[in-house]
Amino acid sequence: MAFTSKNLERARTIVASYPRPKSAVLPLAHLAQDQDGWLSPEAMREIAVMTGIEPAEVLGTCSFYTMFKRDPVGRLVVSVCTNVTCLVTGGPEVLEHLVDRYSDDDEVFVEEVECLASCDGAPAMQVNYEFHDGLTTASAEGIIEAYKRGELVARGTSGGRLE
Repeated sequence: MAFTSKNLERARTIVASYPRPKSAVLPLAHLAQDQDGWLSPEAMREIAVMTGIEPAEVLGTCSFYTMFKRDPVGRLVVSVCTNVTCLVTGGPEVLEHLVDRYSDDDEVFVEEVECLASCDGAPAMQVNYEFHDGLTTASAEGIIEAYKRGELVARGTSGGRLE
């Protein structure tokens, strides 16, 4: 999907803030993903046009970073750390519980991630890139349910879902 008129204006401001338009690829990708919930081929083509590069370069850049989803995902992206500290403090159990619990819920996409840099609060997860730590299987599920009810709201990677 193309940028909305409001986000197109914001995208132009982003591009203008860099000495080279190509440098705006990552912030534009965040903006597109926050708008649509994923980074569509159409969005990558639009970013390529705005930055003066080939769509393949946008794809190459965005496919490198795991935070960019190139397929539709649920409204809530739940990233559970299973790296060393989270591994020994229950991360895999939290992940397994959430995968089982939300496997049939199109609203919630659960993924395993390497490291969330929250070792002091392990096990940790992010919901739409908002950090939560000190988890148990029950507290992790409770957090997700609070997001589903609208009691918690994630800002997204560019500061929030935009019109």
